Amino acid sequence: MATLSPSNSPKAVRRRVSTRRRAGSHLPPYPSQESHDAALNAIRFFLKAHTAYDAFPVSFRLIVLDTKLNVKKALQCLLLNGVVSAPLWNSEKSRFAGMLTVLDIIHLIQYYYHTASYDTASADVETLRLEALRDIERELGVATPPLLREHPSSSLYDAAKLLIQTHARRLPLLDNDTETGHEVIVSVLTQYRLLKFISINCHKELQQLHLSLRKLKIGTYVHSSSSENVPAGYKPYYPIATANLNTPVFDVVHMFSERSISAVPIIDEEGLVVNLYETVDVMTLVRLGAYQSLDLTISEALKQRSPDFPGVVICTASDSLGTLFQLIKKRRVHRLVVVEGEEEEKRGGRKGRLLGIITLSDVLRYVIGESGIGEGVEQDQKAEDIAS
Repeated sequence: MATLSPSNSPKAVRRRVSTRRRAGSHLPPYPSQESHDAALNAIRFFLKAHTAYDAFPVSFRLIVLDTKLNVKKALQCLLLNGVVSAPLWNSEKSRFAGMLTVLDIIHLIQYYYHTASYDTASADVETLRLEALRDIERELGVATPPLLREHPSSSLYDAAKLLIQTHARRLPLLDNDTETGHEVIVSVLTQYRLLKFISINCHKELQQLHLSLRKLKIGTYVHSSSSENVPAGYKPYYPIATANLNTPVFDVVHMFSERSISAVPIIDEEGLVVNLYETVDVMTLVRLGAYQSLDLTISEALKQRSPDFPGVVICTASDSLGTLFQLIKKRRVHRLVVVEGEEEEKRGGRKGRLLGIITLSDVLRYVIGESGIGEGVEQDQKAEDIAS
């Protein structure tokens, strides 16, 4: 940045002092809780005034899978179209039958890993139909996901509340055919689509969201080693699930299923974040037929990752919520890994060391107002749920 030195600075020109009173500035002289809360209220009013239809992109595609389709073909369909989930349709009853998500694939891997040989699993997947996935979940003791749905004309605020209350990452939008009365799958509203709609249309309000993520307590953060909230025997980065490059893939797959999370930070011996292993990476292994080859390490598995992986998005706890929304506007983000920055380094920390993780669920929960206006700054931090 160029600066002016005393020798080449332009001479000051005396100006006649004006007696006219200047209008007050509309911007706060410093970041204030009041302006932040006002912006949040404006965003919530905006969501109440717009429907799920409004958030639809100008052009989009919708992939719907019949429950009679076998799992392998369904997975190939998802991968070829670059999506990780799709609505299911029961053609016999002409009605919506839920969603196929990466978590279903995780459960399938667990089932075969424990109950079948590689050859049996490979042969079984060739004929296993999507409708059989719910039977596998019951055998694993996993709760059957609810058949969530919302009408496209419902407000975005109501849709967001349903996403938060059910801990879902996506919400199918259904209408009814006026002639037959049958259900019609119109689209799927995701957390990302909803938050990006805010980032595009609430530019003025987002400029007022200048308080830091640390003050707002958005996300899940590492408890200090001396904290009473850390159970005996747990890892130093509790409550965040972590792994290293030598961790077996199946151990991470078990974390996905047990904690209902979609990513695990990969750290080195000093706690520095070196990568991120996601549920989407598991789909690559399944595509390669690795139902029983899950004893390979994370390091080996990452070598099979798609070359178009966008990388790990990191931030610090001193970044603002407004800055986070600007990032969502520019690129497809599903989570951010919070690392120690300059402020933590001044207090004896290590720059780049794992500090927390922020998911879109965390952001949406705060914006919609589960914690209420004005409750994010002065209260003591409460124990957070594991980030999903």
